Amino acid sequence: MEQYRSRIVDTELDTISAGLPAISIEGPRAVGKTETALRRARTTHRLDDIGQLAVIRGEPERLLVGEPPILIDEWQRYPASWDMVRRRVDADPGSARFLLTGSAAPTVAPTHSGAGRIVTLRMRPMSLAERLTEPTVSLAELLSGRRPPLTGTSTMKLSDYAMEIERSGFPAIRELDRELRERQIGSYLDRIVEHDINELGIGLRDRESLRRWLEAFAAATATTAAYTSIRDAATPGSGDPPSMTTVAVYRRVLEQMWISEELPAWLPTRSRLRRLATAPKHHLADPALAMSSLGINTEALLNGIATPQVTQRDGTLLGSLFESLMTLSVRVYAQACRARVLHLRTRGGEQEVDLIVERRDGRVVALEIKLTATVNDSDVRHLRWLADQIGDNLLDAAVITTGSEAYRRHDGIGVIPAALLTA
Repeated sequence: MEQYRSRIVDTELDTISAGLPAISIEGPRAVGKTETALRRARTTHRLDDIGQLAVIRGEPERLLVGEPPILIDEWQRYPASWDMVRRRVDADPGSARFLLTGSAAPTVAPTHSGAGRIVTLRMRPMSLAERLTEPTVSLAELLSGRRPPLTGTSTMKLSDYAMEIERSGFPAIRELDRELRERQIGSYLDRIVEHDINELGIGLRDRESLRRWLEAFAAATATTAAYTSIRDAATPGSGDPPSMTTVAVYRRVLEQMWISEELPAWLPTRSRLRRLATAPKHHLADPALAMSSLGINTEALLNGIATPQVTQRDGTLLGSLFESLMTLSVRVYAQACRARVLHLRTRGGEQEVDLIVERRDGRVVALEIKLTATVNDSDVRHLRWLADQIGDNLLDAAVITTGSEAYRRHDGIGVIPAALLTA
């Protein structure tokens, strides 16, 4: 607890917990949900403890007893706890105070969604801004539409970003020595395949096939590869590929444990854009998981080592994993701004923008992710095209780079070193 590192979601949690009776903090295992909740809870029920879970199953009403806020940790281990909290909030909304944390969505869903009673809050691995101390550019300012001046200098270099991808955004893992960190992330993936699936009650027998799917999905990071292509890449030699029904199960398993978080396509309702593709971009919760699945390290990334490919990739694997790191980071920042993150691609791939951050009124900030340290006119051509298409609905546009200086180009498009962006 003394080593707790503040997260962007902390401010959001403190704001909403002041006026809401029940909050569910959701996200993959090891992102820090429990530590964040423990800093606010007065009573804790840890359902990942076999002894405590046995007591709760025998006497469920114990979950609702104690000094508030009451934390129910890993609530999905006893799905009935969700409905118990919901009913207590219905009965006494003025004094009920609950925090729920979960690292998997239960297979047996609660009988009621909890809408209006239990507010869900997503917690992701640490963004770059939460790992570093350099941020000077605010996404909230970009979303304001005022097009503020961009300033700041970053000391980060390409090799530093590659190392950040390897270190991961899992708080307890990233500070380990390299060998221990590699073992821990590998064990994290092993646990998902060998243990966590059992807890979900999903009858997957071919665990090795799921491992191959995970590797192929990792190789498709930041692409819109078809699921059939990923499936075929996961099938060794002349082996029979799994059915698309089985593939759907694999996808659902990763989504239920928040291990995969695909980036939806942007389909605007307030512009005349046509022929937009609808396929999502593929991302794991943290690009370090993709690195581990592929069995590579920072040196391999920087040396451009070949890895299994499921589609023609524009650029290097390092570029794709850097884009994934920035997608994770911008999602954290956008959530704090009550905005959502998507991507844009025309059906033929002639035009694409890596990240579209959309306000609730439909107006957007467009971000291109470039591995380069410098930006030329070619790097901003898609942003210029988008500005021509949607006019005032484009609040701001910028290129996120591995360079050192934040500034605005002569055409008004921003150039922002990745380490300088925050919420």
